[in-house]
Amino acid sequence: MIPERHVDTFRDVNEFPAEEAKRMLEFVGETARVAGLEDYKVVVNVGPGAGQTIFHLHWHVLGGRIRGLA
Repeated sequence: MIPERHVDTFRDVNEFPAEEAKRMLEFVGETARVAGLEDYKVVVNVGPGAGQTIFHLHWHVLGGRIRGLA
């Protein structure tokens, strides 16, 4: 998921007003719920060393079983 307003990375999230940042996080949770995900992981890669290749803040919502867990 990508916010409408551009910032390069999660490091820049402080550029969003608090209410807008809250709405973005609520949107992530609501999107997972609508997709039928009860258990999921939210991932944000921050910087090239962490695997960030797209320099626009975005979230990965990963659902399904986590290997090694029942």
